[in-house]
Amino acid sequence: MSQKDFIWVEKYRPQTIEDTILPPALKAVFKKIIKTGELPNMLFTGSAGLGKTTVAKAICKVLGFDYIIVNCSEDGNIDTLRGKIRRFASTVSLAGGVKVVILDEADYLNAQSTQPALRGFIEEFSDNCRFILTCNFKNRIIEPLHSRCGEYQFNTSKKDMAQLCGQFMKRLQFILDSEGVTYNNEVIGKMIMKHAPDWRRVVNEAQKFSMGGQLETVAVDANNGDAFESLFEHLKAKDFKKMRTWVVNNVDVDASVIFRAVYDMMYDKVSDDGQSIPQLVLILADYQYKNAFVADHELNIVACMTEIMANVSIK
Repeated sequence: MSQKDFIWVEKYRPQTIEDTILPPALKAVFKKIIKTGELPNMLFTGSAGLGKTTVAKAICKVLGFDYIIVNCSEDGNIDTLRGKIRRFASTVSLAGGVKVVILDEADYLNAQSTQPALRGFIEEFSDNCRFILTCNFKNRIIEPLHSRCGEYQFNTSKKDMAQLCGQFMKRLQFILDSEGVTYNNEVIGKMIMKHAPDWRRVVNEAQKFSMGGQLETVAVDANNGDAFESLFEHLKAKDFKKMRTWVVNNVDVDASVIFRAVYDMMYDKVSDDGQSIPQLVLILADYQYKNAFVADHELNIVACMTEIMANVSIK
């Protein structure tokens, strides 16, 4: 069995737009693009796990276009543009039609050097190559790239959420049935509500807690509120050791989720002295921004919590 066959998010990745779980209006737009067969340069924006890369791959496969994927968080330097992308983009597709460069996590590209160079590449190879950029934070993409790419917003509105969660419940049931995993519908329903709309996270969590052939109830038993209660206790006590242990024990929680949870709980947990809450907001915003670029996310979270302990008064 290959690694791809073992990892559920890859094994069950949708291969067509029809199979993707997207807001109806957005799915309709992609269907129209496929119907016309004309692919523009595109910028896919939205938080993690919504299907941006999946849609980019599906469009290319359905239209039969040659494509390459560049993970900009790993290969986002200017030498990659001059080498790998130029070699691919400068040749004519043997399959006919345009070629496509998918720049995954393009918000990791350097805004002072690499992104301006990419602007030139989009124009230079416009005759036979298209570019699809995906990003979590569109404000980190320079304006000249925004103007050269149509923006497609993947974030889900509350109006669409119930419908999409229902669709994903059927998808997850199909995955679990295919893998021979026994499950309780209430458990998978709670799991979806806990992590939606990060569909990738839901599938990964389902695989993580199904290793014994049964979806464990512990997958949804963890109470995030209680977890953050203990974090604030450590911050109040200025107990660095316990705070760091908390971060290590929650290393699988996305850093943005931690920052957001602290932000959402600040009025209940932070002293209303006129300084602490504004200071906390500035600290969280700073480390949220840094999180997209740092090599060690655990260290970044620990540094954030250390600064909060030093500068913010906890109730």
